[in-house]
This record gives sequence, structure tokens and C-alpha cells, in this order.
Amino acid sequence: MKAISVERLTLIGFGITLLALLMIGGIAWNIAVPFDSVKSIEHTRQIIEDLSELSVKLSEAENGQKAYFLTKEDSYISQRNDSLTDLAKLIQHLHGLTRDNAQQQARMLQLQKAVDERVAIMHEGQKQFEARGFAATRALFNAGLLVSSRVQTILTDAIIDEQVLLDERKLKAAFRIKLVVGSVGFLLVFLLLWALQIRRATLGRMAGEQTSLKVREVLLKMGALQDAIFNSPNFSIIATDAQGLIQIFNVGAEHMLGYDAADVVNLISPADISDADELAARAVALSAEFNTPVALGFDALIFKAMRSLEDIHELTYICRDGSRLQAIVSVTALRDAQGVVIGGLLIGTDNTARKQVEAEQALLDQRLRDQQFYTRSLIEANIDALITTDLNGVISDVNHQMEAITGCTRDELIGAPFKNYFTEPAAAELAMKRALQTGKVTNCELTAIAKDGKETEISYNASTIYDRERRLQGVFASARDVTEYKLFEQRLQSSNVELELAKAVAEKANLAKSEFLSSMSHELRTPLNAVLGFAQLMASDNPPPSDNQKLSIDQILQAGWYLLRLINEILDLAMIESGKVTISKESILLSDVLLDCHAMIEPQAQTRGIKMIFPTIDLSLYVFADRTRLKQVMVNLLSNAIKYNQHEGSVTVEYAMHGESRIRICVKDAGKGLSPDQVAQLFQPFNRLGQDAGNEEGTGIGLVVTKQLIELMGGSIGVESDVGVGSVFWIELALASAPALHEEGADEFVVEAGDERQAAHASSQRSLLYVEDNPANLALVEQLIARRSDLKLLTAVDAHLGISTAQVCKPDVILMDINLPGLSGFGALKILANDPLTAHIPVMALSANAMPRDIEKGMDAGFFRYLTKPIKVNEFMDALDLALHHAKEHGLVRTKGDIDCN
Repeated sequence: MKAISVERLTLIGFGITLLALLMIGGIAWNIAVPFDSVKSIEHTRQIIEDLSELSVKLSEAENGQKAYFLTKEDSYISQRNDSLTDLAKLIQHLHGLTRDNAQQQARMLQLQKAVDERVAIMHEGQKQFEARGFAATRALFNAGLLVSSRVQTILTDAIIDEQVLLDERKLKAAFRIKLVVGSVGFLLVFLLLWALQIRRATLGRMAGEQTSLKVREVLLKMGALQDAIFNSPNFSIIATDAQGLIQIFNVGAEHMLGYDAADVVNLISPADISDADELAARAVALSAEFNTPVALGFDALIFKAMRSLEDIHELTYICRDGSRLQAIVSVTALRDAQGVVIGGLLIGTDNTARKQVEAEQALLDQRLRDQQFYTRSLIEANIDALITTDLNGVISDVNHQMEAITGCTRDELIGAPFKNYFTEPAAAELAMKRALQTGKVTNCELTAIAKDGKETEISYNASTIYDRERRLQGVFASARDVTEYKLFEQRLQSSNVELELAKAVAEKANLAKSEFLSSMSHELRTPLNAVLGFAQLMASDNPPPSDNQKLSIDQILQAGWYLLRLINEILDLAMIESGKVTISKESILLSDVLLDCHAMIEPQAQTRGIKMIFPTIDLSLYVFADRTRLKQVMVNLLSNAIKYNQHEGSVTVEYAMHGESRIRICVKDAGKGLSPDQVAQLFQPFNRLGQDAGNEEGTGIGLVVTKQLIELMGGSIGVESDVGVGSVFWIELALASAPALHEEGADEFVVEAGDERQAAHASSQRSLLYVEDNPANLALVEQLIARRSDLKLLTAVDAHLGISTAQVCKPDVILMDINLPGLSGFGALKILANDPLTAHIPVMALSANAMPRDIEKGMDAGFFRYLTKPIKVNEFMDALDLALHHAKEHGLVRTKGDIDCN
């Protein structure tokens, strides 16, 4: 071989050094790039995790809202609000992470808008649910599903873009790693070969004593370069001889694997510190690839390099501490000048970071698949059929419910025209076009038809869908099966018709019952009137009847009066049960009622030697009740206490406050008392508790009527009894304030009364007859009329007295209460209207019955005006003035013989 001159060796050495420096710089840059790639991959992974977490939080918020609709528990609203708070934080974080990506920034704005819309729908749905129930939220619920689907579409697009970016960065990082390993391997092989060449030349020079100082300098530089490469901690360089024993084990190998060079050189093979299973699998794979047996161990490592084939593969080293190191290894066969293999070279880099990135990527891929599965599960779990179509109405996707309705598979439906699956294709196509034009369609009723001809009534709701550039893509629709709802509507309509018929039958039967009771009352009272009348005439005849006759007459009278009470109680019970008893609840002075009851019951008590004890009632105590019915209740309780008392016993009436707004009135007797079994049967009709064979007369319905009357007045009744001690019957009623004028406009009235009305009517007084059984109300109207000098007030405490007064005094106007003892205001009005002497007098109703049907009933009956309590001064005076004006124009002219009641 021709010797190379020193000058050429020097130039070549400088060139190789420069090339080596450039390659080392490139290698260093490529080493740094993977670490930047890891950061970029971590950044992308964080974005994907936040997007996935955002989807989960939105689903948790929706599930919390659904749970609240089902259970009405506030804890689910709190859960929903927490999820919405986390949702806002995630969107804000994503805005920061995607700042370097204009496309993702635009998508984040779309996502923000869609999420805000979904949150607004949630809050509005909660309000409507709390105000009107779940049915009112159905439209918002469907709209929310559409918005949620749009949010999921945006999230899926964003995740897919980030996934693509992640894959690109992973490929670039892998390529650079391979480039680094290949470059280093090539450089080392080249340097080793060049070093052998220089060594050969140097030995030749030394043999010929022709080595020059410049050649030695080049060799020193090359040796330093080799040392720099061999001693680099970033690469593991392992060289072997032809038998596979390690000859070189550099600093990088020591650093990565933990072995000292002295522990492995000339002692073991690289296969001894590699994963045996991995090498066995490699041997099997190579045997199959090259169709030749490949031995295990070192041969499997160097098999491809021995055939001058590129061999860069993954290898797992077993470190000294037992840990495992994932490495990318470039394997090269070392040959001598004749091409004979003299060893092998394994240059490796730590692959742990890439493996970690790949593992994280696999985890993200799995999360993405899970999220896609979850999203699909939500779609499939929906109770409605869900369909997406393109702009031409061709189906692009469906869920299982749509398959069930149409009887077709998903593959059969996709690509088919949407309208083909409805009994009226034109109507279905019109609904889809309207959605494209207006953006949405709600509650459109269509009939779907299945492959087997089965028809399903559906409610069609749809809205438009867009891609990431806001280009219209088609329609997203839901179809809810409302067949059962339609059948229910039909059954409900049929039931309503049946109810109306049943109501008419019941009303007819009730009317027949009322007519029967009225007829029976008349038929029973007519002969009873003759019996009692003639019996009383016989008792008062002159000469008086004999003692035996008087005894017989008394028996007739006693039986007659008992029969009359029985008739009255049965009629009362029948009227209460038929709902025809009118209750006029107003403010009543309790002391007046008890005084009246005391006066009415005292004679009965005296005949039996019973002592009556009544309390001194506070004159400021008013109760809210019907005066006539309250007296009926108290008289019934007092009468029972007298009848079932012991001889010369006592009856005590007491009262006490019960709470802040109610008063309890007790009637206590000293009778035999009642057992618990008797108390349980106390308020049953016609049940006299075993007293049928006793001396006391009774029907067994008095307490039943009493209980129903007290409950109609908003009160309650009860009893406490001890056998051998006596019983305490009590009633509870609501307290009321004293009757008062409605003060609105009272001052104006006083001024008007003082000026215009007094001037207008000073010349003559006109009369007003007020028929009222409540003393408090009488006093109130007396005070009101006292303000007017042009009016004279006449009063009557019941309807019969009012009619008599009207016939005699002929008042200008009559003011009539509706609920009067004996004869009601309606009955009195009828009598007055049929009497020529009083038919012209305008009669105004004043009642506590203030329901619209009560007012309508009063006006239909013929009242001039129907006023309600409490009295409104202006309204009362205006109505009174109208009545007086009407009386002046239509009233009869007074004659000289008329009685002046003024």
C-alpha cells in the first residue's frame, strides 16, 4: 500500500475533526429535540385530559339535573352547581393551553358559547320544573340534549385534532432518535476504520522511522475525539469480539446499566445482560423472516448485522440493580481489512422517555375510546329515537330506538331518505325543511311506519348541526314515541264523557232526592200540623179536659213534637250530605250567641233540675262562623248534656284559648260518661250507643249533623269522657276581629255626606229596613247610617219580622242578610216580590257569601244589588244611592192612610 504523506494526513485529520464536530453538534441538537418533544407531548396530553374532563363534568351536571327532576332533592342541584363551577374553570384553563393554536382557540370560543347555552337551559329548566312540573320542561329537556350533542361534537373534534398533533410529534421524536443512533453508529464506525487506517500508516512510519510530528498530532486529536465519544454518558457503546465477549464497555454503558467495565470486559456477552425472553422472541421472529434457524443469545443480537443489514431495534437491558432499561440499539458488525467479522458494536440510547410517552399516549387513546363509547352509550340510552340527516334529508346516523321504531337495522337506515319511514312522506320532508330554514322544529306530530307495517305516533323535534367552520351540515332530530300518550288521551276523553254522564245522572238523582225530601217534608208536616194543632186546642179547651184526657193529650203532643224534631234532623242531614246547606261565615260576638243559647235551654234544664253554669264572656271575643248554625250546634250539645245528665246534676260551659288564633268552647256534664268503644262510635248516623231502650228520646243523628256543621264552618269537634264521671264535648273555632267598615275612601264619604247629601235630602227623610240576626252587624250598619241625616234605619232580626215590617212601613229600600233563622233571605225576597205592597221596593243583599257563584245566584234571584262583607263604605253608599234613586222613580206614592214608621 502506498504511504500517505504527512501533509495529506494532516488535511484529512482536520477534515475529519470538522466533520466529527459538525456531527456531534447535530447529534447534540437531535438529543435535545426529543426532550422538547416530550414537553410538547405533555402539553398536548394536558389539553386532551382537560377536554375529556370537561365532557365528564358536563355529564355530571346533566345527571344531577335529571336526578333533581326525579327526586326533587336539593343535594342534586348542589352537585350540578359544583360540576358547572369545575366546567367554567376547565374552559378557562383550555383557553390558556391553546393560546398557540388559532384553530383550537376558535373552537374554544364555540365550546364556551355552547356550554353557556347548555347551562342557561339547565337553569331555565329548573325554574319551569319548580313552577309547573316536569311536563313543562320537556321542550327544554330536548333542547338541552341537542346542545349537549353539539358540545360533544366540538369536544370530539378538538380531541381528534390534538391526537393528530400528538401523533406527528411522536413520529418526529422517534425519527430524530433513530437519526441520532444511526449517525452516532456511522460516525463511530467511520472513526474506528479511520483510526485503524491511521494506526496502520503510523506503524508503517514508525517502522520506517518516517513518522512526522504532524501525523502524531492528528492521531492525538483523533484519539481525543474517540475518547470524547467513548466516554459520553448519553450513549452506551459496547464492542465485542467475534465470540461475543465484551471488549469495550464505555462510560455511557456504565452510567446507564450500573456495571463497571472491569466486571464485564472479556467476561460476559451483551446477551447476558439482556432480557432472555425478548431475545428468544427475536430469534423466533428472525428464523421465520429469513427461513433459517437462529440461535439464541448473542447470535440473535448480531444476526442481521452479520448480513450487512441495518439493524436498529428495541432491546431491554437488565441493570446491575435488577431494574430494566428500555433502549434503542444500533447493531453493527465489525470487519477487518479482508471483510472478515471480528466483532460487533452495539450503540444504545435510553428509550424510557419514549416508552413513557407511548404508554401515556396509549392511555389517552383508551380514554378517547372510552369517551366515544360513553357518548355513544348516552345516545343509545336515550328513550327517544335520534336521527341525523344531511342537507338532502338522507340519514347519516341513528340510535337503537330508531331501529326499533322502523324495524330496520342501522346499516339499512344510513343512506336512506328520512321521509321514507313515515306514513306521510311529504309532511316528514316538510318538517325537515322547516328545521333547515328556521333552525329548529318542536312538537311536530308524525306517524312512523315500520318494515312490517306497524305504525307509531311520534313527536318530532329537530335542530340544525354545523361543522367547526359553522357550515350547515344537516339536521339532528329526536322522535319520541307518543302512542301510549295518544291512547291515554283517547281514554281520558272517553272517561270525561263517562264522568259527564255520571255527573248528570248523579245530579238528576240528587235533584230527585231533594224533591223527594221536600215532598216528604210537606206530606209529613201537613198531617202533623193537624195532630199538634188539634191536640193543643183540646189541651186548652173550655171546660178543660179531665186528668186522664190531659194525660193522653200530653202523650200525643210529646210524640208529635218528637216526630217534628226527627223530621227536621233528617232533613238537615240530607241537605248537608247533598251540599245544599249554605254557610255564611262572618265575625260573631261569642257572648251574644251563648246568652241566646242560655235563654233557649234554661227552661229544659229547670224541668229536669239541672243547674246551668255559663261563664262571663269577654265582650271582645269574636269567632268566625255562621251565627244560626253555631246556635244550632251549641243548643244540640247543651240539650244532650241535659238529657243524659244525672238527676239534679249540672252542665258547665267553659271556654279557653287554643293556640294564638283559635278558641275552644267546652260543654261539661255530670252524666254516666262514655266508654272508649262508645266514643269510637259516637258520630255514626242513627247510632244511639245502646240508648234505644232508654227513657230519653233521640234519633242518633243530632251529633252527626253537629259535627258536619262545625266542620263546614272551618272548626272541629271532639269529646273527652270518663265512665261514672261525665263527658266534655268541645268545639274549636277560628277567632275573628270585630266587624269594621272598610276604610278605603271613608274620609271622602264623610265630606260628601256632610255637604252634598245633607243638602240634597235635608227636606225629607227616607227609610232603610235592615234584616239581620247578628247584633254586631246591626250595630255596624246603625253607625254607618247615622252618618246620613237623610236616612232612617229600621231593623228586624229575622225574615218573618222583616216581611211584616216591610208590609206595614213600606221602606224605600230593604237591606237583607242571606242566612237568616227560619226563612232565608232568598225566601223572604220571593215573598216580598209576590206581594203587591212590597214588590216595588228594591231589595239589596248583604252577605258574607262572597263567591262569584253566590253573587250570580243572588242577582239571578232578583236582588237589586248583591253586597259582600266586610262592607266597603263607598261601594255600600253608591249602591244605596242607586236603590234610593230607583225607589224614587218606580216606587208607589204614599197615601194619607199609610203608617209612618219614622
